[in-house]
Amino acid sequence: MSVAALACTAAIGVAFAPIAAGEPAGYRPAVVPSEPGPPQSDHLAAARYLDTHPNAVPVGVNDFGCVPGAEHPRPIVLVHGTDSSAYSDWAGIGPQLVAAGYCVFALNYGGAPGAGTYGTEDMRISFAQLAAFVDDVLAATGAAQVDLVGFSQGATVSRFYINKLGGAPKVGTWVGLASPSYGGVMYGLVPVGQAVPGMMDVYAKVTSTAAVQQAQGEPLMVELNAGGDTVPGVRYVTVGSRVDEMIQPFDNIALHGPGAQNLVLQDLCADDLTGHFHMVYDPFVQQLLQRVLDPVRGPEPVCAAVPLGTGIPQVIIAGNS
Repeated sequence: MSVAALACTAAIGVAFAPIAAGEPAGYRPAVVPSEPGPPQSDHLAAARYLDTHPNAVPVGVNDFGCVPGAEHPRPIVLVHGTDSSAYSDWAGIGPQLVAAGYCVFALNYGGAPGAGTYGTEDMRISFAQLAAFVDDVLAATGAAQVDLVGFSQGATVSRFYINKLGGAPKVGTWVGLASPSYGGVMYGLVPVGQAVPGMMDVYAKVTSTAAVQQAQGEPLMVELNAGGDTVPGVRYVTVGSRVDEMIQPFDNIALHGPGAQNLVLQDLCADDLTGHFHMVYDPFVQQLLQRVLDPVRGPEPVCAAVPLGTGIPQVIIAGNS
């Protein structure tokens, strides 16, 4: 994604009709990547590997013969972010979760036909794709529930599935990493984009439909949080950064309903200035995620200094190479 696209991602608005029963218009199944790829340390390394291995998935992930054990009876479904993929976002933490004994799965949702990147199309299609994928995972593993871990847009897609599409009985824990729970104003650009007639169409072409749907105050975000941002029976955990480059105000990451726990990275490790883009590759966050998923067996996160802006150059280069 270019610098201009990063600056405009949240600064637009597109209205969509409420989702109808069954599959939304334009629905097609998600892509389930199946070629095991090696662990990576950042988005750029993952993107370079994807250039020659477009069907890559983190090693150990999407083993549909995996049988959940007693210690981890719920499979984990990883849901990537905007303009990304299962491998690009999860090539760091995915193999770690597999090594910890989880059955782990990840889909490529929201891609245009023939596109090499995902999480760009109308999110209502993505909601339905995730719902079908969760059913496939449950059928394959024999589990009664999954745990959902979403990064950025993936947090919104997975929470909409739980809250609005009846997914709650199938989910034990939901974790949102850099979750745009209430959207963002992107340093004040969102109100400008919403106030200028036709500007949303321009920005949608610059970024993507899915990107604009996540702006603060947009119809989809209002619909998602209407009546409360959580539903009974599911444990909700957000992990956010005070220096998130995409979600402002920072408070828009937090959930407020019953059952929600909001973890702030800098409250747990003051010197870790990881923002939005590096979140899934930050070692502290990776360890924290394991701790959230399993408070008994998960590792104690080790705090280490991370400079402000870490990961941004890699994302920009990856998006323009």
